[in-house]
Amino acid sequence: MSTLVFGHKSPDTDSTGSPILWAWYLNDVKGGDAEAVLLGEPNTEAAFMLKKWDLPKPRIISDVDEGQACVVVDTNNPAELPENINNADVQAIIDHHKLVGGLETKGPIDITVRPLACTATIMVDLMGDDAAKMPDAMKGAALTCILSDTLEFRSPTTTAHDREVASKLAADLGVNIGDYAAEMFAAKSDVSAFSDAELIRMDSKEYEVSGTKFRVSVLETTAPGMVLDRKDSLMASMKDVASEDGVDEVLLFVVDILNEEATLLVPNDVVKTVAEKSFDASVEGDTVVLPGIMSRKKQIIPNLAL
Repeated sequence: MSTLVFGHKSPDTDSTGSPILWAWYLNDVKGGDAEAVLLGEPNTEAAFMLKKWDLPKPRIISDVDEGQACVVVDTNNPAELPENINNADVQAIIDHHKLVGGLETKGPIDITVRPLACTATIMVDLMGDDAAKMPDAMKGAALTCILSDTLEFRSPTTTAHDREVASKLAADLGVNIGDYAAEMFAAKSDVSAFSDAELIRMDSKEYEVSGTKFRVSVLETTAPGMVLDRKDSLMASMKDVASEDGVDEVLLFVVDILNEEATLLVPNDVVKTVAEKSFDASVEGDTVVLPGIMSRKKQIIPNLAL
């Protein structure tokens, strides 16, 4: 039975590229039998990465069988994993998020959680000297993950080590980081083909504040107008998405990568209260601009209050 390697639901670039990277390492370096899989369709930037580096899109799964050997990457939150995860055989976790608890394992496992901006950075470190064996496609995937998670080093989650690893990968590949990041962000920003509900769910995580369940959605873009022009229909869809997903409210942050700010859509008084209490914002109308807010992990989730 192959060991399945996967990240979180609504896979972004890191949760698409890191499973591919680690499955390669387990197979080609460690001589194992591993398969990278996804828990949903990859977002537009992740799809760009697959095409750019000629990587086949991993198989999409909806759940795991009892006893299925697996490695969990880029999350440790059961709410972001298959429903049957605690009956699977989780053998390792590689992550860069805070511990939330709730995962159960069959026995002791390898856990690596480091305060770095990207799972792929951690993986390159874990490979040690074997990282030099990565083919260009794997180096390209790792580089894309790091530039995505750091927003080309703009995110406050960025560390000097993330920058160092990315710079070495880019040098090995002969890639100009600024030019390549611009290509990535252009791909991420083209959301015209997606429905409102798909946009809301594209890069989102569930989080509870004072008994209220939120779907915290982030859209990172160099063309925020493309999203904000749809704000009326997006806000109308939030209620349906919340109901279908079993949460109380949707928080949708449109992150302007170049201007380093986020716009929060404010469809009702609950979200208005969240904006005022969490970010000390003064809300007038159905949107509010939050200067400097770039990271859900470091700036949004930890500050949410009601």
